[in-house]
Amino acid sequence: MLEVIFLGTGGIMPNKERNVPAVALKYEGEVILWDVGEGTLRQLSIAKISPMKVEKIFITHFHGDHYLGLMSLIQTMTLWNREKPLHIYGPKYTFEFIQNYLKSGFFRPSFEIHVHELGEARLKFKNYEIWSFKVEHGVPALGYVFKEKDKRGSFDLNKIRELGLKPGPWMKELETKGKIEINGKVIHLEDVTGKPKKGVKIVYTGDTEPCERVKLFSERADVLIHEATYLNEEDRGESYHSTVMEACDIAEKAKVKLLVLFHRAPRYTYEEYKREAERLCGHKFIIPRDFDVLRIGEEYELSSLR
Repeated sequence: MLEVIFLGTGGIMPNKERNVPAVALKYEGEVILWDVGEGTLRQLSIAKISPMKVEKIFITHFHGDHYLGLMSLIQTMTLWNREKPLHIYGPKYTFEFIQNYLKSGFFRPSFEIHVHELGEARLKFKNYEIWSFKVEHGVPALGYVFKEKDKRGSFDLNKIRELGLKPGPWMKELETKGKIEINGKVIHLEDVTGKPKKGVKIVYTGDTEPCERVKLFSERADVLIHEATYLNEEDRGESYHSTVMEACDIAEKAKVKLLVLFHRAPRYTYEEYKREAERLCGHKFIIPRDFDVLRIGEEYELSSLR
């Protein structure tokens, strides 16, 4: 099961109700971070997630509320004698900014830090991919997609019997090789298994005004975490942010299963924001608080770590 842990759900600056953006994905023992606003280390501690389990950090852009928590995270990893490399990904200028960041204090990391500067890219890992795509925020900025690889269907006993076969050790060999020969006949894995199961797709926009790239990369996503900083255009003004209605419109057009309204401006209380969002948005959505966990399996389950 995939878990999405909302460490910080606010935007611009922290307030007493919520911290600035950080989202943790827990998948098969690995922790991936999307953004690391100031205070992310403390949020990880409260959520009982060890910084040592973080293997990859994806920064959407270099406004302070999205990356200023990186230094304390790296320093703590060093104090705890981390040896495993850390991979940091981000948009144009990431290498320059991280290099300058690491020169700003009297410490040296105890581990290798690999910095990856991305445009629109498709990164392939063991059982999932991360796609990056450009968004509109007035500075170099990216959104990210977590796409789990499709899983093969289960062995189908009816199909096995139709081929005159019986379950046995050959099934493990077939699963490993994809095809084998039995009694002079080539058997492919798909010949004896059911329909493949689609892998989970989660999209995180970071900060952006409404744009076509978000809609394109969000098509039929299981979850779209879309910034909705403001409740209306008047509050938004000239900033490169989205409103609740704009995020809902994109989710509707992209046929997203579940919309997460994220990066709420500090001016709104949770109840005020929720009340207006329910009035404005007709798409299925949630508004997470800090330390809420979204578990994605056959269905969605939202709970709190507090």
